[in-house]
Amino acid sequence: MTHHSYGIGLYAPAGFVIDPASIDRAVARLSGLGHKVVVDPTCTTRWQRFSAPDDERLAAVLRMAADPAVDIAVAARGGYGWSRLLDRLDFNALAAAGKRWMGHSDFTAFQLAGLAHAGMKTFAGPMAAYDFGARTPSAFTLDHCWGLLGSDDYEVECALVGPDFTGEGMLWGGNLAMIAHLAGTPHMPRVDDGILFLEDIGEHPYRLERMLYQLHYAGVLTRQRAVLLGSFTGYELGPNDNTYDAAAMVAHVRAHLGIHVYTGLPFGHCPEKFTLPVGGRCAMTVRDGRARLVFSDYSW
Repeated sequence: MTHHSYGIGLYAPAGFVIDPASIDRAVARLSGLGHKVVVDPTCTTRWQRFSAPDDERLAAVLRMAADPAVDIAVAARGGYGWSRLLDRLDFNALAAAGKRWMGHSDFTAFQLAGLAHAGMKTFAGPMAAYDFGARTPSAFTLDHCWGLLGSDDYEVECALVGPDFTGEGMLWGGNLAMIAHLAGTPHMPRVDDGILFLEDIGEHPYRLERMLYQLHYAGVLTRQRAVLLGSFTGYELGPNDNTYDAAAMVAHVRAHLGIHVYTGLPFGHCPEKFTLPVGGRCAMTVRDGRARLVFSDYSW
């Protein structure tokens, strides 16, 4: 596969980088692919549970937007931190800067706020520490990332469990806890007839169900054409769960919330993930458990 060469900025807008060597590996790997890498100071600093105080993390975002050497701004990691910055960001100015912004997890808050305020198209995809800086990175993840970023439209296939379906809409979503957290705020986009994708980590199935009910009661889910569930990991069932697991939760949601729900999307806190254009278009066909997704209208 032929790769484009980009200027890639690495910055830490939320949690601090746990393993500093992961940034070194990311820089070496990206540079080895022919990209020019800019490393923001927040990638190596720590303050409380964050990479830096709020003012400095806000400044890091603005540095990414202003640096002419940066084409793609890649978050170092997630954690928590974007929520503190949303009211302080000028999303129209960020959109006008013409950068591509990529990440997942806590980054969802920035993606949805950007979509709500300025129609920004951003990318749910790999991050510097976990993905590009992995000791053994996923070829699947890297190939799909460069494939999508280097094309005006991009097609993927995967197994998705759910009813047969043909339709298209705006693709949006990300981390379920962040989306539920933004519901009812000015930072939540209103998307009608969309295709919503969701993932999370460290949330028990009943908590996932509760957040889905929040989106259901807020009218969000019934406005979507389909809901795609990615990876939900990082929890252990306890005695109170009494075997109520993710499969039971999905069965309940399918039976009671009146929406097309699909499981198996390669996305989330997992090594193998698609890169998904938030705010772009997705044409989706599902037949007998096999899905074809065609992404478009995301290039800058």
